[in-house]
Amino acid sequence: MHHGGSRFLLNFSAQCPVHRSSPIFIQFGMSLYSSLTSLFRKSAAGTAAPEDASARAVESFRDGINCTQAILSAWGSRYGLDRDTAMKLGGAFGSGMNMGETCGAVTGALMIIGLRHARVSKTGFFSRDRTERATRDFIERFKARNGTVCCKELLGCDLGTPQGRAAARRERSFKDRCPQFVRDATEILDEMSGVQPG
Repeated sequence: MHHGGSRFLLNFSAQCPVHRSSPIFIQFGMSLYSSLTSLFRKSAAGTAAPEDASARAVESFRDGINCTQAILSAWGSRYGLDRDTAMKLGGAFGSGMNMGETCGAVTGALMIIGLRHARVSKTGFFSRDRTERATRDFIERFKARNGTVCCKELLGCDLGTPQGRAAARRERSFKDRCPQFVRDATEILDEMSGVQPG
């Protein structure tokens, strides 16, 4: 058990008017122990180092999933998106929607921005202005780091063509360049939110 929780229980037991061998005291102590343990675990999880999300996303990408899936799987759980759904949702967006268009890491990050900011009801879509501001902010930050959000411009080849894909494999773009775009996207999300994914 966490040392802080142990000290609390010892102090409490010394001052409690109920005898420590009492079933009521034992039951209460066990309940308190369980609550404190859960609290300390949540506290520790909430203080993850800033690089954790980036490392998790890059590792997932290197394991073979696409860039959009890597972003969604690293960030989605905080906003109610489970990993299986994240993998399905992001499946068609890698390599700039498989046409060298908008970078899949950017697309995944914009999906996270939608999950974070957009509010909907039966009557409409709320928070449109806030969502659009965050979208523009993200894109500007990504462009400041990389010059563009377009996959074919980032990689210098058109993944929408067989020749472009062959060039990307030959130049090891997926292994050597794409991980940095995934890392940039997760770091920018972190900068914009000030919190880590769960």
